[in-house]
Amino acid sequence: MQKIVLIASIALSAPITLAACSRDTNAYPSLAQRPAETRGFAEPEAPAPEPIRADPALDTAIADLSKRLAAIKASFDRDAGQTERAAAAARGRAVGSDAWLTAQTVLAALDDWRAQASSLASDAGELASARAATLAPAYPALNDLQAALTAEVARQDATIDRIQAALPAA
Repeated sequence: MQKIVLIASIALSAPITLAACSRDTNAYPSLAQRPAETRGFAEPEAPAPEPIRADPALDTAIADLSKRLAAIKASFDRDAGQTERAAAAARGRAVGSDAWLTAQTVLAALDDWRAQASSLASDAGELASARAATLAPAYPALNDLQAALTAEVARQDATIDRIQAALPAA
């Protein structure tokens, strides 16, 4: 009897088991192309840059720094001519002579003008840093001022180095 019950239970459960196996359960993902796969690997286009908004306070600061730069440049050029003449007078003279001391004194005045120009460059850098800290876009007038200040400091450095090289070394 046990054999008959076993055979009967197998016979009754077989159709249920086979029905479960034949049913489409969608247990596996589709092999069709997904939407993300159609996009490709190209970089997306960058968004258009925002238009630069006028900043009246920054424009005022830039105008002030530009005005001070022009004054420093004019004063440096004036004193550079005087220093050139003093250095020419000191050529061939001994270190410590009156002519050499005069040339060193006027050369120190050029160093002062260069320090003032460097200070302006630092001030412009601080303005740019403050603007960058707010994630504001670059300001073309400020960039132009920084470039002008960098060029002027380099020009003054070259002038001072050239005059210094013409003087007898201490």
